[in-house]
Amino acid sequence: MNDVAVRVDHVTKTFRMYHERNQSLKSAIMRRRTSVHEDFLALEDVTFDVPVGSTFGLIGSNGSGKSTLLKCLSNIYYPNSGSITHYGKIAAMLEVGSGFHPELSGRENIFLNGSILGMSRKEVSRKFDEIVDFSGVEQFIDQPVKNYSSGMYVRLGFSIAINVNPDILVVDEILAVGDQEFQDKCYQKFRDLKKAEKTVILVSHSMGAVQSMCDNVAWLDHGHLRAVGAAEPTIESYLSSLHTEPS
Repeated sequence: MNDVAVRVDHVTKTFRMYHERNQSLKSAIMRRRTSVHEDFLALEDVTFDVPVGSTFGLIGSNGSGKSTLLKCLSNIYYPNSGSITHYGKIAAMLEVGSGFHPELSGRENIFLNGSILGMSRKEVSRKFDEIVDFSGVEQFIDQPVKNYSSGMYVRLGFSIAINVNPDILVVDEILAVGDQEFQDKCYQKFRDLKKAEKTVILVSHSMGAVQSMCDNVAWLDHGHLRAVGAAEPTIESYLSSLHTEPS
């Protein structure tokens, strides 16, 4: 197992979609019927391994199941069947400002978010200056984050996540919000993580970014794994499908 960072083993995830829902026992009695729903299959029997020290991309069109899989990887969702095994410490940055309290300052949110990600107060204090420096929000660090722009949210959140020093970093399509200078810093950080044999799993709709950064790619299509393998041929297959499949 030393060469595997994450094992995704026959993962299936469904969500219950309600068309009519009883909000109380009274409404069920008055309507004289149970709630009307159907199960939506977000992922079906997905299996692949993420190699240690690789940058691994998840690609696919909107609705393909990428974000659902990332949330399963991050233990936000749990599969209905199958399993996901992490071989190492994991940190996730999935949404702008996830884990932030809007009324607290940037300084206070660093300690809050750091603790959520498993860092002790002593660790956060030791890395505080590095976090702030990387984020570039020094001027606003004592302002409530509700006043931050989306770009500032991203920079601070990402800076905290990477300073957890995870073995596995999971990143959603958040870098599109940052400016070019910050994106360049992030890409350099990804390269540093790779040199340190850390593993990065990311979702991006920019195939250029995926191809330049990722060693391996998994292609999802309506919850099914269409292909997994080296980045360039898998991306080519995905792009070719967009031109050949009917809209």
